[in-house]
Amino acid sequence: QLEVAESGGGSVQPGGSLRLSCTASVHAVSHYCMGWFRQVPGKEREGVAVIDGDGSVRYADSVQNRFTASKDKSLGKMFLQLNNLRVEDTAMYYCTVRDQSVCPWHLNPASYRIWGQGTQVTVSS
Repeated sequence: QLEVAESGGGSVQPGGSLRLSCTASVHAVSHYCMGWFRQVPGKEREGVAVIDGDGSVRYADSVQNRFTASKDKSLGKMFLQLNNLRVEDTAMYYCTVRDQSVCPWHLNPASYRIWGQGTQVTVSS
């Protein structure tokens, strides 16, 4: 019953920008931990950012100062603004939600069980 769905991916040149969206329920966005993760084929899924129910955000070091996660409770949406994109940012980006108010300290995908289908971000020249 707790579901999320991503959108907004695309193909851009290095240095470009994209904004990803994650649609969930208003209740989930208002109260629960939510997060963005990404995965390249053949590699482990890795954390990008997580947002606590109160809106506190934590980022992976690799995206700090380039990506911005936020949420709009009234819309039931979480966003990820990706700026100054690099080739190594190319990945499938996934949204997740967890039925607790505070996210686990570590950005570990094993801590999450509910995922969207993903939206592809491709950065190439």
